[in-house]
Amino acid sequence: MMAAAVSCATASADIEPQKSHAIFSSFTYEGNDDYYAANPLASDSSFYNPVLPGWYSDPSVCTNGEGDYYLVTSTFTYFPGVPIFHSRDLVNWEQKGHVLTRPSQLQNMEKQHVSGGIFAPDIAYNPANKTYYMITTNVGSGNFFVKTQDPTGEWSDPVMLPEVQGIDPAFFFDEDGKAYIVNNDDAPNGAPEYPGHRTVRVVEFDTATDRCIGERKIVVNKGVRPEEKPIWCEGPHIYKINGKYYLMTAEGGTSTWHSEVIYRGDSPMGPFTPWEGNPILTQRTLDKSRTNPVTCAGHADIVQGPDGDWWGVFLACRPIENDMENLGRETFLMPVKWTEDGWPYMTRQNEEVPLQLSKNGYRRSENATFGNFAHTDNFTDSVLSYKWHTLRGPATEYYSLTTNPGHLTIKCADVKSTDKAVLPYVGRRIQHHKYTAGTKLTFVPENDSECAGMLLFKDEVHQYFLGKDSKDSRQRMVLRRITENGTEEIAGKELDPANKSVNLMIESQGLNLNFKYSLDNGNTWEILASGLDAGFMSTARAGGFTGTTVGLYASGASN
Repeated sequence: MMAAAVSCATASADIEPQKSHAIFSSFTYEGNDDYYAANPLASDSSFYNPVLPGWYSDPSVCTNGEGDYYLVTSTFTYFPGVPIFHSRDLVNWEQKGHVLTRPSQLQNMEKQHVSGGIFAPDIAYNPANKTYYMITTNVGSGNFFVKTQDPTGEWSDPVMLPEVQGIDPAFFFDEDGKAYIVNNDDAPNGAPEYPGHRTVRVVEFDTATDRCIGERKIVVNKGVRPEEKPIWCEGPHIYKINGKYYLMTAEGGTSTWHSEVIYRGDSPMGPFTPWEGNPILTQRTLDKSRTNPVTCAGHADIVQGPDGDWWGVFLACRPIENDMENLGRETFLMPVKWTEDGWPYMTRQNEEVPLQLSKNGYRRSENATFGNFAHTDNFTDSVLSYKWHTLRGPATEYYSLTTNPGHLTIKCADVKSTDKAVLPYVGRRIQHHKYTAGTKLTFVPENDSECAGMLLFKDEVHQYFLGKDSKDSRQRMVLRRITENGTEEIAGKELDPANKSVNLMIESQGLNLNFKYSLDNGNTWEILASGLDAGFMSTARAGGFTGTTVGLYASGASN
């Protein structure tokens, strides 16, 4: 299907190459995961988990009490920051934009590693002043929040919170009009008893002056069972339900020992008592050889749905062999159940996170965010769609949608994909294990330093590049693998000097990758390299907090 899609998308009139610029006529992405093909949804009220597939980590959700639900996720050093989704039923989500859309809201992004930047955003609605707040950590500048009364419009510039040290802050707005900030911080007196020893702290917040007031109080030290030396009691949230205050946090780190736990108390300042049945969500005890595993479940947020029931959003991963996956941590949705004595939970021991559920009163929209789908961008708009992002800044000094209308033009800037800088790269999330991604490129390199094409990007030292360059002033197709040890040329093939345009395709088969090109507008395809290791970019091997992205790239400082 992909070859036809790419060929169709590039049927527009040819464009002449431009000096030191790469011109992309289209981009097509198509997911073809086996699970979706073999397990069709049972009814119009059924949906797949994850509801936001691909790298949408650290989800947070809120409601305004009038039937509107908003969800945000982490973006680290990608720009714009913090996508915001809207729903009326918690399953049909539509991206409405981003919270952090201006460089003034994303300070000190340059020089940060891809997995630096914006951590674990929390979105909350304060009915007392009808204002939405998004609070988060920028590891390059500290904790801050932005606010608005129109969550799909512009948000304020950052209000820094120097009193709130640590990471993962979240707001809680009580029924009496008081507000609080809860977050993860260092061990007492900065003296951890073991690696991963952390605390949860709460401080009152004055919405009139946008300042913290009073003393920050430690309400959790270590975690649910201190004698077991629990690690990383992070991503905390406070809720008031039926007169009781619930404190929910993650534990166990973000890998396969990840979990979610719950406490209860009579005040937002504690003390909080943990439930003896903790954790309330985890997959860490399950058989690793099980079919279609979901792992790393945790970092949750809960909200009361339109039917009065409670639902939880959380991150988890879908490995396909051992811990190998390139999708990153994705956003899942599950109903919250309650014990007779008032404790919430999502899974009990040996219960698997389901990959397919149904929800009463919900009907799947035609533009569902989950399952197998295809998307083609012909670059006919004057701004990029919400699916695209750049790194560490807007990158508008490098790309244009108006220089050649109906095309994306990227300058061969003196920047490499390994640099911790704003890059001449426009990418999107990979959302399937098996997918094809393709584009049509018009480009003639001016010298042996210039290159342009498609980039598979995990971080600064885990990448594949498929495109055109020149060697000894001769045009070539080239495939490179960028690693912590430098750049390795996997394959190269000389092209006719008259060649101006080429179609490129990256095909993932899950565990391995194929790289192809076409010189006849997608009618026939040549394999430049096949069967390459996809696990090279998996978080299990590469580390980091993001998934892999795929997109369009040009450089005048070739790796």
